[in-house]
Amino acid sequence: MARLSDDPHWWRDAVVYQIYPRSFRDADGDGVGDLAGVTSRLDYLVDLGVDALWLSPIFTSPMADFGYDVADYCNVDPVFGTLDDLDQLVAGAHERGLRVLLDWVPNHTSNQHRWFEASRSSRDDPHRDWYVWRDPAPDGGPPNNWISVFKGVPAWTFDDATGQYYLHSFLAEQPDLNWANPQVEAAMHDTLRFWLDRGIDGFRADVVHLIGKGEELPDLPEGREDDLVVSIDEPFTHELLRRIRAVLDSYPQHPMMVGEVYLLQPGQTVTYLGDHDELHLTFDFRALHTRWECDAMRSVIATVQTEFAEPHWPTWVLSNHDRRRHRTRYGTDARARAAAVLSLTVRGTPFLYAGEELGLEDAEIPEERVVDPDGRDGTRAPIPWTTDADHGWGADPWLPFPPDSTGKAADAQIGDPDSFHTLYRDLLALRSANEVLRRGSMGLVAGDDASAHGVLVLHRRLDGDTITVAANFMGEPARVTIEGELLLSSRTDRPDAPFDGTLGPDEAVVLRV
Repeated sequence: MARLSDDPHWWRDAVVYQIYPRSFRDADGDGVGDLAGVTSRLDYLVDLGVDALWLSPIFTSPMADFGYDVADYCNVDPVFGTLDDLDQLVAGAHERGLRVLLDWVPNHTSNQHRWFEASRSSRDDPHRDWYVWRDPAPDGGPPNNWISVFKGVPAWTFDDATGQYYLHSFLAEQPDLNWANPQVEAAMHDTLRFWLDRGIDGFRADVVHLIGKGEELPDLPEGREDDLVVSIDEPFTHELLRRIRAVLDSYPQHPMMVGEVYLLQPGQTVTYLGDHDELHLTFDFRALHTRWECDAMRSVIATVQTEFAEPHWPTWVLSNHDRRRHRTRYGTDARARAAAVLSLTVRGTPFLYAGEELGLEDAEIPEERVVDPDGRDGTRAPIPWTTDADHGWGADPWLPFPPDSTGKAADAQIGDPDSFHTLYRDLLALRSANEVLRRGSMGLVAGDDASAHGVLVLHRRLDGDTITVAANFMGEPARVTIEGELLLSSRTDRPDAPFDGTLGPDEAVVLRV
């Protein structure tokens, strides 16, 4: 039996594997992935070499936004199983040395949550102020000019029964909670305690920077009305986060919280770590918006490392359930493989999206099968486990499979020395075996010093140990003036010979200097 580390900073060393449960593994044959399916693949995760798994929302939900509209924070939706199923998953993960994170949605609930049903029943209901209600503007329209993230419509819906508008930053079925009400804050703290008491190791907090909107809710500048998510950056959020952190810190398993802080201006997201008293980590999405180009990627890495210099700690994300997979964005296997090398060797905590280790692309979704309100179905396509017709699902899954789902099925890749799976497995093993890749400092080499334009070079250093990573962003060979023992290459056809300074097209290498 593996043992979980007692290190309170375990999340700095960890590699976290994001699972979109509907698309991971179906154990009961209904075409929708479930918790028992995740449990059945825990050994796969251990063999791959990750340290923690994060489950996208599994709470009770009408699924208007596929779980991000929560109707009960303290139960499991029947489509995924039961609380007992989750307990078995957590126990099985802990036995294998894996931690489990849940997706917590603090900004909004479902309109079918009992809190909102009470809130909208009457202006005098005790739950009325649990949500954000406002009188109409003088012209009878919405209270301000905010536009919801989905659909491009006002972020306000008029309620005929009570004559006021309620705020929803996303769908009308997702009313925003009013965190300025201490009762809301206390109730949401209790939802965290419910899961921490069951042994959960931490949380991913959905758009957590939105919870501190406060009471004023002024208009956004003209032309920025639809920039709601990236415009809310209020001091009150930091007060709320410090109190959330106090709840987490009161538990013995050293739980962590990583926040989706979707703010894109330099220096914004790091402030949500506070003085080690707010979030443990914040997602940094700049790599998701960066093209495969050397100077652009070097700039992103340099900026992130500067902003998150010690004692802060960054994250690295190439793909997730909201954005196109990096294999699709970059266009070729070679580029996706080289990006994988970078993602698992830069300083920070990597978050891998299930199927990334198989080199999966986004699925093509026919119009009649589109179900997501924001066009994200392609990146949420089911994982192909086997090479047979149903790819290990047993029924037609809720979404079509990604391209080449036979050739890229897990069974086809495991043990193949040239596969994406083997590359990721080798990278994770290398990271685990070399503390310098997990905890070392990092320096970027200036482009001229690498002796090849279009090559990114970085050094990781710790206690006299140095590992160098070089990535060629060009579609042609390049030479660098770097020597060292070749530990790993993203290429499948690199000759079995000492490294001579030559990089193949779109190749990344890891060297011990």
